[in-house]
Amino acid sequence: MIRGKVKKRIQIIFLCCACIFALILSKLGYEQIFHHDEIMEKALNLWERDFTIAGLRGSILDKNGTVLAHDIPSTSIMVVPAQIKDPQGTAKQLAAILEADEAKIYETITKKVSTQKIQPEGRLISDEKAIQLESLDLDGVYLVQDSLRHYPNNSYLAQVLGFTGIDNQGLAGLELQYDEILSAKSGALNIPFDAKGHNVELYNETYEAPGRGMDVKLTIDANIQNIVERELNNLMERYHPQNALAIAMDPNTGEILAMVSKPDFDPNHYEEYDSDIYNRNLPIWKSYEPGSTFKSVTFSSALDLKLFDMFQDTYMDRGYEMVGGARIKSWKAGGHGLQTFLQVLENSSNPGFVEISRRMGLDHMYDYVTRFGFGSKTGIDLPGESTGIMFKKEAMGEVEQATVAFGQGLSVTPIQLVTAFSAIVNGGTLYEPYITKAIENPLTHETILEFQPTAKRQVISKETSDQMRYALESVVANGGGKPAYIEGYKIGGKTGTAQKAQNGVYLSGEYILSMIAAAPMDDPQIVLYIAADAPHNDILYGGTVVGPIIKNCMQDILPYLEVEKVEEQIPKKYIWGDVNRIKVADFINQEKTAVKQEGLIMEFIGEGDIVVDQLPRSGAVLNEGGKVWIYLGEDHVSEALKQN
Repeated sequence: MIRGKVKKRIQIIFLCCACIFALILSKLGYEQIFHHDEIMEKALNLWERDFTIAGLRGSILDKNGTVLAHDIPSTSIMVVPAQIKDPQGTAKQLAAILEADEAKIYETITKKVSTQKIQPEGRLISDEKAIQLESLDLDGVYLVQDSLRHYPNNSYLAQVLGFTGIDNQGLAGLELQYDEILSAKSGALNIPFDAKGHNVELYNETYEAPGRGMDVKLTIDANIQNIVERELNNLMERYHPQNALAIAMDPNTGEILAMVSKPDFDPNHYEEYDSDIYNRNLPIWKSYEPGSTFKSVTFSSALDLKLFDMFQDTYMDRGYEMVGGARIKSWKAGGHGLQTFLQVLENSSNPGFVEISRRMGLDHMYDYVTRFGFGSKTGIDLPGESTGIMFKKEAMGEVEQATVAFGQGLSVTPIQLVTAFSAIVNGGTLYEPYITKAIENPLTHETILEFQPTAKRQVISKETSDQMRYALESVVANGGGKPAYIEGYKIGGKTGTAQKAQNGVYLSGEYILSMIAAAPMDDPQIVLYIAADAPHNDILYGGTVVGPIIKNCMQDILPYLEVEKVEEQIPKKYIWGDVNRIKVADFINQEKTAVKQEGLIMEFIGEGDIVVDQLPRSGAVLNEGGKVWIYLGEDHVSEALKQN
């Protein structure tokens, strides 16, 4: 009976084992039949070694398609430590070619990992080094495709573009702002290896193609950027300021046409520069007292409130105004005397602007200053924008109200000032500035996303804007902006000379000199602002230092924008020391005895009594004392010329 029970138990155990075995076989069969591909994929993932193939990051272009930043295919080194038969010898050869530390290379290639990059020495190597390594055919050493970010114009637009890190990730500027859009998906070459690092020939290598990032097209115009960069370089060379900056904007849209920050850096080698240089895009980051350039904001606000007729109403500038017990002086000893309010702006009279602030009152002044955008970010699509510093309304007393009127006691950024000035001259509309025009497909160049102008609000009326365009042109013709005057082009603007403040104390002898200008004043196409921080110069006025820089820029920019010269403009007021400019008259067909023009020298060439030709032609403008060559002939020659 006992034997029967034992036998029965054995049978039960046998049946249980058989069932378990059958279940295992069933499971194996099921997995092999229904999950074969999934299992093979997992197995290959264990066997395969991934060799990353970098995708091409999107390019950054100017508005006309000029390349400002792009990827260049390059080569990097990857090793499979298990395949390296002679680590010591391999490290020595690699170190020699890469000009690297042999011990460090040895440590890298002997790590207990499946694959290993050699970096930074083996990243983005030159073609010459790649050819040398390829010829050595070292076991376990592979050359893989990588990409190198390249900025063809070097320091040009550096703080705006920014730069990328060793793995081509955006670290600053637009490269950081649009990193997700510019970034490309990496591809891979997958090679199957066994546990000892040998190729498994049973399975094929697999290739995953890398992607491409989207292109970013900017509102920047490379031609205008070139002109402004050139002139800022000249400014730095001549006056050696601590720093300088410039912004050019289309006042009718808010598009940034040029942006310059000096000193600059080469994004191709950003690691060689101080972080204070490449992390600070001065036109949007720097915050300081604007000085007299801000008077354009105050003046336009008062005009909009109809507080005076700038041509008829007058103000007596006796040299100072008393405000809350403080004496606010004019820059001119004894003042400017009796002036129209237009002359108050032309002469940049601080006491005159104290009077304007009184007429406005605190409520109106604070309202207009904030409506023009001061005290808040403009919203430009660049990282690192500052807000500036504006008094809280309740903290403003009589003195603060007066000083803000002429640009002291508040801190603004250049982009805020340019945006506000654009509203003053464009008909009164405040636009949000922007620097990105479109996102494009890099292969088809099809526009995926296009950015449009954003009008924030109407700040002043069109009538006020029309008056301001005349007033600002008058400042350039008759006031402190005269060094920016150009015959044939209506340029309007305002200069600024602001004493620098540090820890609440004004620095002796250190000024930020600036000028903001627009042209042509009949239909402004560009606003240009340039500022120099503590330039080394004996004459510390914005007009004398920055005015000629503005003029040089406008002389090249306006013809490029196809702005035609005009005959009628406010004539320039000449003072002692200015070089008078004279328009050459038409002398052809006149008698020799009638050929004369005050301020010019006539040189006669040929025989006869009739003028048959002249150089330069009529309409040309010469400095006083310039020479005109008069070609003489006989009467019959003149008649023949008339008939022709």
